[in-house]
Amino acid sequence: MSYVDVVNHAKRAQAPAFFSAGLADDITPPSTVFAAFNHYAGPKDIAVYEFNGHDGGGTRHLRAQLDFLAATLSGTLDEAS
Repeated sequence: MSYVDVVNHAKRAQAPAFFSAGLADDITPPSTVFAAFNHYAGPKDIAVYEFNGHDGGGTRHLRAQLDFLAATLSGTLDEAS
């Protein structure tokens, strides 16, 4: 299995998810991230890094991940996201 398209599994997912897309990513094109995000059935959020590649948002994104996790664990994650 050299390639798996997660968009095919996104419709069945129910766990909270935090996506990120670096618009300059030449390894995982942003269009594939947006496709998975748009099909994801569970509560979700996305961070978009306009000038970043596959490295994403670095420490800035780590902080966003921790905030998402805290909101998820405390039950304050917006279910309409």
